[in-house]
Amino acid sequence: MTGHHPLREAPRDLSEIAEQEERLVLPHFTADDALDIGLSIRNRLRALSHLAAVVSISLANSSNLLFHAVSRPGVQPDNDIWVSRKRKTVLRWGVSTWFMHNKFKGDEEAFARKYMLGGEAGGTFAIHGGGVPVRVKGVEGVVGVVVVSGLKQDQDHMVVIEALEEFIKQCGKEAERGGQGGEGAR
Repeated sequence: MTGHHPLREAPRDLSEIAEQEERLVLPHFTADDALDIGLSIRNRLRALSHLAAVVSISLANSSNLLFHAVSRPGVQPDNDIWVSRKRKTVLRWGVSTWFMHNKFKGDEEAFARKYMLGGEAGGTFAIHGGGVPVRVKGVEGVVGVVVVSGLKQDQDHMVVIEALEEFIKQCGKEAERGGQGGEGAR
């Protein structure tokens, strides 16, 4: 990896991963927010690695695609298959694919057995890091899904986590400014 901002190490303990995800509650989530988050992830990917990766952000209830981009040339059609599989995992279990990966210690056969995903059904889900649920304050359940595919799975996971953390932090700063001076303070 290259770049000036290395990713933090992804936690492997399930309780740590769950706590990480519980902190990721956005104050709002609009198409403009998805664009900001998506561009932040893309820029982070470009700074972190020379490898090509896909960034995909979609709504949970309608599958509407809000953001889809690549970090660099060289993405393969297979990356979009991984995006789809990771997205389906997040939507079905409501947790990140990194959580599911660590829950099953990467054992896809054990995962498929546990949830009776025999035959081709098992191949429609992925327990590889990079799929993260979007939750919004005051809204029940998963509102959207952010997926990255193309780096090592712990990196796919952490680049999303760090971008969402930064988005939440920025929203807090904007709320503070807005509370002190209204719209003109921006």
